[in-house]
Amino acid sequence: MSSTAGQVIKCKAAVAWEPGKPLVIEEVEVAPPQKMEVRLKILFTSLCHTDVYFWEAKAQDSVFPRILGHEAAGIVESVGEGVTELVPGDHVLPVFTGECGECAHCKSEESNMCLGATLNVAKPTKGSSVAVFGLGAVGLGAVEGARLAAASRIIGVDLNSARFEEAKKFGVTEFVNQKTTTSQFKRLVIAEMTDGGVDRSIECTGNINAMISAFECVHDGWGVAVLVGVLIKMPSSRLIQ
Repeated sequence: MSSTAGQVIKCKAAVAWEPGKPLVIEEVEVAPPQKMEVRLKILFTSLCHTDVYFWEAKAQDSVFPRILGHEAAGIVESVGEGVTELVPGDHVLPVFTGECGECAHCKSEESNMCLGATLNVAKPTKGSSVAVFGLGAVGLGAVEGARLAAASRIIGVDLNSARFEEAKKFGVTEFVNQKTTTSQFKRLVIAEMTDGGVDRSIECTGNINAMISAFECVHDGWGVAVLVGVLIKMPSSRLIQ
């Protein structure tokens, strides 16, 4: 990778040219990193709800054209002036919201956006029960946070039962299928599973029904629900042309 440092490189990307319009796969040029910038070789990527939210131009700072897919894994190809914490060859995970280390979010002991929602905001205690709604990348992070907090029961809630096996590697102990369980029944199921409701719930989908369920399934009196997902509606149009 060092042979490309300082050069403009070409690669394929899914480009959003207009709000809500199908993404277009095309070749793009990527400039060398400028001051305090890092250029990555992306190995794996996907679209999350936040990407779709900005693709639909529901956010105030939605600008076009733009390339989506911040939920990715890659290797540092080169770094710009002033970058000291990363070097070429480092394996990294990009995040949607940059971390400067100096603003209120970065300095907060509570949470930087969705980063640390379980450990720093929900704060489950040892032996407590936690329900996590959505077992995608963010949800699995929340699950791992619950595991690190030594929660005794971690209930994963998702539309796709096939995700359960992978989620068990992160700490999920039980699974509830949100697609085949009504909101009311799910509340009763989780209440029965946990003798009245979970101590903490973390919502990681952006789906309003999941948000409601996250509130409904916590225990009366001391239960805490934390909303991480951005509330959006997935469009019915094709994503890629």
